Amino acid sequence: MKGGTIQISWHDGKPVLTLDFHPVSGLLATAGADYDIKLWLLNSGQAEKKVPSVSYQSSLTYHGCAVNTIRFSHSGELLASGADGGELILWKWHPSETNPWKVHKSLSFHRKDVLDLQWSPDDAFLISGSVDNSCIIWDVNKGSVHQILDAHCHYVQGVAWDPLSKYVASLSSDRTCRIYVNKPQAKSKSGEKTNYVCQHVITKADQQRGDDTKTVKTHLFHDETLPSFFRRLSWSPDGSFLLIPSGSFKLSPTSEAVNATYVFSRKDLSRPALQLPGANKPVVVVRFCPVTFKLRGSSSEEGFFKLPYRIVFAIATLNSVYIYDTECVAPIAVLAGLHYAAITDITWSPTASYLAVSSQDGYCTLVEFEDNELGEPVSISTVEKKPVDGEEKNHVLEKTDEIMTETTPDKRSKHDEDKEKPMPSKVTSEERQKTDEVMMETKPEEEKQPLQSKVNTPVSNKPARKRITPMAIDP
Repeated sequence: MKGGTIQISWHDGKPVLTLDFHPVSGLLATAGADYDIKLWLLNSGQAEKKVPSVSYQSSLTYHGCAVNTIRFSHSGELLASGADGGELILWKWHPSETNPWKVHKSLSFHRKDVLDLQWSPDDAFLISGSVDNSCIIWDVNKGSVHQILDAHCHYVQGVAWDPLSKYVASLSSDRTCRIYVNKPQAKSKSGEKTNYVCQHVITKADQQRGDDTKTVKTHLFHDETLPSFFRRLSWSPDGSFLLIPSGSFKLSPTSEAVNATYVFSRKDLSRPALQLPGANKPVVVVRFCPVTFKLRGSSSEEGFFKLPYRIVFAIATLNSVYIYDTECVAPIAVLAGLHYAAITDITWSPTASYLAVSSQDGYCTLVEFEDNELGEPVSISTVEKKPVDGEEKNHVLEKTDEIMTETTPDKRSKHDEDKEKPMPSKVTSEERQKTDEVMMETKPEEEKQPLQSKVNTPVSNKPARKRITPMAIDP
């Protein structure tokens, strides 16, 4: 594993707010406060034992505001970009053109900034979350609004689409996560109409007050003062579990809140099954590696995830990145000291060779993995015998003591303050004066090289101050 912060002018020194890999070509797309989307070709550094580098390819210029989120469709034929002011653009790839990416459609309905996007598994629909407190499901072929989900009462900062097409999820600064289930309406000439209905509203947990039998409800998520524009949640590639960031969990009503990422099992989306502590900064982004791997033979009692394969995922706090897999309780690696400003997005390359990180300081970090360093790839279809909605024991998340969460009916919840509070301003940090120090913690049985910076300066390889270990939630 090698990597570092690439010292180039990514977006004229302005904040880089989002990035995504093309699922076919592997090109890296970045976007930010300079209004442009830029495409980059990654150059491996394995042969020379150096950090990876990038080569500028082209720019997609159309937006008139800062671009907050970009996501390629699963086929790679389309790119969706959401920006300030409610701008939402679909780009289409024309392989025969010199500049192959052209504006395809403009989706207009959001009144304020679009903060997150996610494609449906078949690329027929798109869900967006906005500062106007709503989620919109778009019909991509028609270029029109298919459904509006407007139950949140503050900014919607993250959205996720179940890879099995049964659920969508949204996360808001109103301190709630809403899970919607697809209940198709009556068949028409074109077949059943997709219709998502709110099934769960996750907001609070029951905490026991000392030795008293009475319980106190405490919030599970950070409020609107969280210093980030984004709370990007994500489903696992097989749909077996959902990761939700921006957690703020209290072990007791009188204890201090712990920053956390919540793990929700598909079998019970009403309450978190596990929490992954997030060090001293709030978690803002989670992203799954698109490649699944063979099991490494660890004891079945060691991990909480009971899957016939390994899934790797990355969790980003405001200043660090933790890489986990589903076979171990401790992170594979911890990357810290990457940037001088908040991390905004993370993404995996389609072959799992690279992990890219963007930041408000105007720079991006690239981490390159050696062949089979994360494991031996395996297809889910070759090991999966039953759908995750079935009763296959190997496909569930093992739960011990669970936390009781408050779920409410499908209606608009009352917020403590209806008045909108201004978002933090997007400002560019000062130019870097030196290469970021990168720290990495690895499992002792694995021989991995430490991340290296762009220049030949010594790199700290000391363990993190605090070992981050997943734990079953126990009130």
